[in-house]
This record gives sequence, C-alpha cells and structure tokens, in this order.
Amino acid sequence: MKTNIEKLETEVMKLNIEARARLAEKLILSLDAPSEEENLRLWVAEAERRLRDLREGKAKEIPAKEVLRRARAAIS
Repeated sequence: MKTNIEKLETEVMKLNIEARARLAEKLILSLDAPSEEENLRLWVAEAERRLRDLREGKAKEIPAKEVLRRARAAIS
C-alpha cells in the first residue's frame, strides 16, 4: 500500500515540467522561510532590542527627514 507521500509523488510526476518546477521552487522556499509566528516573534524581539538600545544610550534617534535624505543621496 502506498503512503500519502508516495501517492503525492506519483501525482506530481504527472504534471508538466513548468508546473513541477514551480512546485519545487515553492517547496524549497518553504524550507527557508520562518513561519508567521516565528517571524512575528523575531520582529518583536528586534523592536525590544532597539528600544532597549535607545533607552541605554547605545543608539540614537534619527529624524525621518534625515533618513530619507541619506537614502536618496545613497541611490543618486
């Protein structure tokens, strides 16, 4: 008796090469990408670290106008 994976493999192999390539790419990308929950957890931790650095004087605020000026200068 075939397992679910074996049945799926059989069906996938019936797809044309372009469809198999698209599916393969999506599967590979899914291995590298964190889940939504993990992504949210990582961003919350980063925001907390940045706030802590500001409060401890390890980082300083930069006005948005200055950030945009620097960004525009960098790509000009």
